[in-house]
Amino acid sequence: MAGPEPIVADLRAESDELDALVAPLPAERWADPTPAPGWTIAHQIGHLLWTDRVALTSVTDEAGFAEELKAAAADPTGFVDAGAEELAALAPGELLADWRVTRDRLHEELLMVPAGRKLPWFGPPMSAASMATARLMETWAHGLDVADALGVKRVATDRLRSIAHLGVRTRDYAFFVNNLPAPAEPFLVELRGPNGDTWSWGSPDAAQRVTGSAEDFCFLVTQRRPLSALDITAHGPDAQRWLEIAQAFAGPPGAGR
Repeated sequence: MAGPEPIVADLRAESDELDALVAPLPAERWADPTPAPGWTIAHQIGHLLWTDRVALTSVTDEAGFAEELKAAAADPTGFVDAGAEELAALAPGELLADWRVTRDRLHEELLMVPAGRKLPWFGPPMSAASMATARLMETWAHGLDVADALGVKRVATDRLRSIAHLGVRTRDYAFFVNNLPAPAEPFLVELRGPNGDTWSWGSPDAAQRVTGSAEDFCFLVTQRRPLSALDITAHGPDAQRWLEIAQAFAGPPGAGR
């Protein structure tokens, strides 16, 4: 199994790109609303800081992470928003500085996780590479919220491959959280990367398949754009149903944007 190094490198790059987007903003712009209802730019960065803190605790202090699980169980629908709300109240400079220190520590700790160790999380335990992939997905998705709020169009990169991979791997989970039986057979997922190359998962002989833009697929599985606006096509009824409920993130089904 590959180690976390390439994914951590992508996570660093994605985090730095978002940092460069928010760092020049005057303090008052951090209160700009984003497409996530009730969340400002400060909430988006606060959420990433909160989640990076919790991920760091998972790596360095499993007993401490068990306490985080208890807190989450006591408020399963509100604990994420509460964390973002608390940190969004910080002065923007303090919030940004804290996120920089915390994410750098997390990235370094992920690189030192021994092969074979599984890290506890709110869902199934995961490898360091999987944890880094999940953080990459969230950083990209919440960075998109910030970019949309600022009217910025971000350039698609090959970092999307890991997010698309996570979207494919979570197919059955999307059916599960929507109380639907998972399809019995695998699909072929064939996506066009930002540089025109083809990324594929599954057998070319699969009866059902999903094709289209890799960036649009990532928009879909992070629920940042509606299916009707995307260059994504399903071939087969189960594949079509998946596209209607796809999510690469843990937790209950989202309402989407």
